Parts: sequence; C-alpha cells; structure tokens
Amino acid sequence: MVPVSEPDDARLYFIGRIHTPWSERKDCPRQGKQDGPECRVEIFEPWVPALQGIESYEHIEILYWLDRSRRDLVVQNPGHSDKTFGTFALRSPVRPNPIGTVGAKLLRVEGPNLFVRGLDCLDGTPLVDLKPDRCAFTPKATPKN
Repeated sequence: MVPVSEPDDARLYFIGRIHTPWSERKDCPRQGKQDGPECRVEIFEPWVPALQGIESYEHIEILYWLDRSRRDLVVQNPGHSDKTFGTFALRSPVRPNPIGTVGAKLLRVEGPNLFVRGLDCLDGTPLVDLKPDRCAFTPKATPKN
C-alpha cells in the first residue's frame, strides 16, 4: 500500500449512470459476459444528443468510474491466484485511477437509455464515456433495397 493524496488534477464529467443487478462487489461477475443480464446505461442531459447514430453498432466500449474502489494498492494478491502481481498487470478494480472498461453488446436504445449485456460493475456506477467497439469503427451494414 502506498500513501495517496486527494486527486486534484483531473476533471471528469460523469455523463450518465449504469444500472446493473449487482449492489456488492462479491456479486459482480469477474468480467462481463455477452450472455449476462440485461443492464441499462442512462445518459444525462446535455449529453443525450451525443447518442445519435450509436444504435448502428452491435458492440460498444463503456468506460466507467469505479467510485467504490480503493486507490492505494500497487501490489495485489488476486483471489484466483496464490501469487502477487503489480496493479497494472491485473484487471482489478483497485487502481490509482479507477477507470473500468468493458465491451458490451448493444441491444437497443430507448431515448436516453442504452440496454446492453456484458457489464461487470455495480449498480449506480458513474459513466465516464462510451464509444463504438474499437474493432467496429463502421456501423453494421444496413440492407439494400
């Protein structure tokens, strides 16, 4: 563990909130699964117009702030191993800057809400950003008439 001061050098806009079935970390899946439960990503005003065109994608990257995570560990012993690892060698939510990322399957968009599968975060997690999956820079094909 290392001493850390209160962060004061980054300003993020939380653009929404993520709604999942999990209220405790022990219940969260270790990594999201594409066949996991349907979850809702709520986008706040004034960011709702930024969703224009997102429905054209099947997979999106969701970036979120792990607001309930510790930020002071540099070495960890994950539960699945008897070895210790540096924090940057793990996908642990315990990080100096607790930003989580997950690739999610986009099911549908209803107004300011995206319905997805594949999340791995707690209910109420603040949303930092979302974008098309890094491997899907073009929208899915639309049928030609």
